[in-house]
This record gives sequence, C-alpha cells and structure tokens, in this order.
Amino acid sequence: MTLRLVYDEIKLGVKQACDALGYPETEFDLSEASRPEFGDVSCNAGFLLAKALKKRPFDIAQALAEQYKKNLGTYVSEASAHSSGYLNFTANYQLFIPQVIHSSLLANYGAVDIGKNSKMVIEHTSVNPNKALHVGHVRNVIVGDTIARILHKASYDTSVLNYVDDSGLQVADIIVGFKYGGYSDKAPEGQKFDHYCGDVVYVNITERYETDKALAEMRSHVLKELEEGTSELAKFGDDLTRRVLEEQLKTCWRLGVTYDCLNFESQIVRSNLWSIAFEKMKSMGITELENEGKLAGCWVIKTESDEEDKVLVRSNGTATYIAKDIPYAAWKLGILEDPFHYKQYAVQNTDRVLWQTTLDEKDTKMHFAGDRVITVIDSRQSRLQKLITKIMSDFKSKPDSYVHLGYESVTLSPETAKTLDLDTGGKSVQMSGRKGIYVSADYVLDVLSSRTFDEAKKRNSELDEMSLVKISEQVAIGALRYAMIKQDLDKIITFDLTESLSLEGDTGPYIQYAHARAIRILEKSGKTPNFETGLDGMDSVYEKDLAKIIGKFDLQVEDAAKNLSPKIIAKYCYQLAVSFNTFYEHVKVLTAGSESTINARLCLVYSFKETLAKALYLLGIDAPDRM
Repeated sequence: MTLRLVYDEIKLGVKQACDALGYPETEFDLSEASRPEFGDVSCNAGFLLAKALKKRPFDIAQALAEQYKKNLGTYVSEASAHSSGYLNFTANYQLFIPQVIHSSLLANYGAVDIGKNSKMVIEHTSVNPNKALHVGHVRNVIVGDTIARILHKASYDTSVLNYVDDSGLQVADIIVGFKYGGYSDKAPEGQKFDHYCGDVVYVNITERYETDKALAEMRSHVLKELEEGTSELAKFGDDLTRRVLEEQLKTCWRLGVTYDCLNFESQIVRSNLWSIAFEKMKSMGITELENEGKLAGCWVIKTESDEEDKVLVRSNGTATYIAKDIPYAAWKLGILEDPFHYKQYAVQNTDRVLWQTTLDEKDTKMHFAGDRVITVIDSRQSRLQKLITKIMSDFKSKPDSYVHLGYESVTLSPETAKTLDLDTGGKSVQMSGRKGIYVSADYVLDVLSSRTFDEAKKRNSELDEMSLVKISEQVAIGALRYAMIKQDLDKIITFDLTESLSLEGDTGPYIQYAHARAIRILEKSGKTPNFETGLDGMDSVYEKDLAKIIGKFDLQVEDAAKNLSPKIIAKYCYQLAVSFNTFYEHVKVLTAGSESTINARLCLVYSFKETLAKALYLLGIDAPDRM
C-alpha cells in the first residue's frame, strides 16, 4: 500500500461522482495539496468542467465533494471543496499508516513496471583515456549511473556502456609526449598513472606545441598511425590507453559505479560499421553529395533548420568525427549487425562482470543493443547529438529511440580553487584539463574522506580504525554523489569541498545522518519492532507526514524514470530526511506513554530507515549505521 492507492481510489471516486451528477467526462489531475490544512490530495476537476457546465469551479467542487462523501471508500476520510475551486481529500491515516509500514518492508518496495523489461542502453563516462577523472567528469558518471539505477527500478532491462576514445587527438598527445617529448612511460612513485599522464605529460606537451612546430607535426603522424592501428606505435598507444583506463575505472568503482561493456573507438573504426551505415544513409536520402559551393565534393547531412549542413565525408574522402558517432549510435540501437565479439575485462566490486568489445572471432558473441538508448554527454555537444538523434529516428522510425541527456558544467568555488593555489578574485572557475585547472575526483574523495574520518573518530571513539575508514568513505562518496545529482541538469554546479560535507541543509551527509539516527533509536530501544500488532494511534501531524512521504516512494521513482530526472530522487531523499528529523524533534519514541505506542513508533522508524536506504541506493549512496 502506497499513496498511489489513495490516488487511484480518488480518481475512481471522482469519475463516479461526475457520472452520478451527469457531468461530462474529463481528464482531471491529482496533486499533493499545497498546504496541510487543505488535506493530502487536490483535484482540479472543478476548473476543467467550469466552461462546459457554465458554473463556478467552487460550485462544481462543492457538488462533487457532497457526492463523493456518500461513498468515501477505504483510504479517504474526508472530501471538501476549497473556495479557490479545488476539490480536496484527506487520507484515512488509521488504515494508511499501517499499510505503508508493511509495504515498505518488501524487498522491491518503490519498484514500478514502466519498462516492461524492455531493453534500455545507457552510455556514460566516456572520458578520454589520457588523464584522471576530474570533478566535471564526475557529474557525467554520477548522472549516468543514477539514471541506470532508477530505470532498473522502473523495470527496464538495462545495459550500461562506457565508450573509450582510444584513437583521438588527446591520446595522440600523450603518445607524442612519451615517444618524442622525453617523458618516461612510468609514473613517479606514489602517483597514479592517469594523474601522471594528465597532470604532467598532457598539460606540458600541449604547451610545447606552441613553440615546437616539429613536435606539433608529430601529432598528425601519430594520429594517422592510431587510426590505421597496425604499427608498433599504435600498439604502444593501445597499451597506454588501457593503463590509463584501468586507473580511471578504479576511481569509478570507488564511486560505486559499474558498467556492462567497454566499447573501444579504434575497433568501431576498424569494424566496417561506418561504411555500412554510410551506404544505408545514402539509400535513405539522409545524406547527399554537394555539387557546388564551398562544400562541393562533400557528403553532408541535410538539416531542416537554418543550421549549416553537417559534413560527413570531406571532398578528399576522409570521414569527419561525426562519422564515428553515427555507426556507434546505430549499433547501440541494434540497427546494424553487431560486428564485435566480447571478452571479460573484469569482475567489478558488485560481482557484476564487465565485458569489452573485440574483433577476435575466437571470443564470445553477446548482445548489448537496446530498444532505446540514452547517451549522457554535456550540453556543449547538443548540436552534434541533435543530428545523431534525427538520423537515429529516421533509421528506427521512432522519434524517441535515441535520447541525448545533456547537463551543464561543474565549476570550482573560489575557496576550493584556492586548494589549487588559484586566485580567482572571488569568482568560481571553469575547469580545463588541457590547462591543468581542475580538481581530480580522487583528490576530492581523499580530502572528503580524511575530513570525515577525523569527525567520525570524535563521535565514535569506541570504533576501530577499519570501521572509521568505512564510515568516512561512505560519507565522502555520499557527499560527492549528492552534490552532483541534486541540481537540475541544465544548471551549472559550483562545487565546494566544505559545503558538500555539511551535516546541515541539502547535502548527502545530512541525509545519511538521518539514517544513522534512526538506527540509533532502534538500537537504544533494545526491542525488535513487532509489525503484527496494532499500528494505530499515530495521530500527530509529524507521524502522518512521515508516513505520507514514505508512501510516495514509488510515485517518485515513476516520475524520475519518465522524466529522466535523478534530481527527483535526490529531492525525495532530502524531504524524507527532513520529515524524519522533524518527527524526531517533536515525537517521543522510546519514552512514549504505552508499550503499544512505543512499538508503533518503532515500526514507523524502521519503515523510514528501510525506505531511505532503498532511495539512497538509487543515488548510489550508502546508508551508514554510524556517523
């Protein structure tokens, strides 16, 4: 039993009331009442019927309320009309609260069946394998991972992919650095290889291009050999990128992120997927040859908007960068026959097997394509993604088969920038891997974990060091993940190290602390809650509000899945924590008047604890027992 059943009962009751009053059929909406004194659920039927009935919305709402009260049903205790014209309903909490508590104990509580087990592909991360992940990359990683978790909860059969651009310019840069720039291919003692490549080799070699033209010319030579993929230099590049990728994945796994398959760009280029996709595009009229003007001799995508035509193949016969993305997108949707084989790359920390593409026929054939694809890429790629979306909809004949989930960048607060010895004049700063202006994800996690360890030790002096390390890591990851997910995707995030760790306000640690507080109450009681005895008598506004929010979980999952909005679950976790902390401040649990009341409230606390842990899991955040 969740709030959904209250909504369903109201929908049916209002339709029956309309029929009884002879009102025309209308598709009205239900929403949470704007203020507690109005009840729990509001209906806008009065407004929608006003024109047809030539009556005031209030008069219609009042008539509907009177008719509805003749048969209140099971889960509604009151129906009333507000002077504004809304029809309001109050839940029958004597039945509602026990039902919510029992439902929340189910292992799959909050699950909804939107997906019907259809195949959904989510691609995210896709960081160039020439550097460590920085905080800006983390937003992509966390958004993608959270979306995958939510869609799995909504009954989609999900596959999570990570695209590895192992044949691009930035990989060529570090190869130039190692082969011709004088840098050793061994990282200094104590430094991760991905940090060494990004912080030292990549930054310095791109600076040297400006004054060393011969070095800059080597970049083109290296890039050509990478694309051909057969030379010793290309093999050296493959070894480098895999070493960097290995370190990047360690960071992702530390964040609780896992994948199903790694897709290597070099193999896509060599697989013949592009030529097959190109011929298909020509046959469908998606691309055509320009015969005049500045693009004469080029194959271009014709767009319906005023944007310039997008070149696919230059007049010299070479394909542009979009030519790599189109066949990959078509492969993800299963439009083109899969040319790849697959072998195991690793078993991740959740025992989830990570596969990798190969072109070796001795390896396994698998299937990672989907009925629908979500590609998480920052908003700067919107125009390119718009073109791919259009082409894929033409290929698939479904307008929403390929979805670009864009997001804005992450900047550093002035205080956090100071940790890099950057004086920003009190302004936030945009990160740049090329210039070395960024905070790595590893550094952020290490700093957050260190600060949390010290605080956890003060609060839990009896715990051993291993337990304190576990708590500090859980809180550090929770702080970073929540900071990346609580904002709308179209808003720039200004990341601040200190603010993200606060136990007050809208932060991950604040929510995690509410869970630890609930655990502490249950431990202090020394009792196991008895869910089989009466759970009535919880009449305060604080108990009702907490139960109502617990009962909204599946509605929030549905909303987040339909709108591809991880913020909805973050906001829900925060509301749940705020409601519980308000309950904790105003309602006695362990010193309540009777044993039955104590038991009922302990059951509500347990229900909260279970629901919050399940909701936090969707955000990839652990719910610690102690903090």
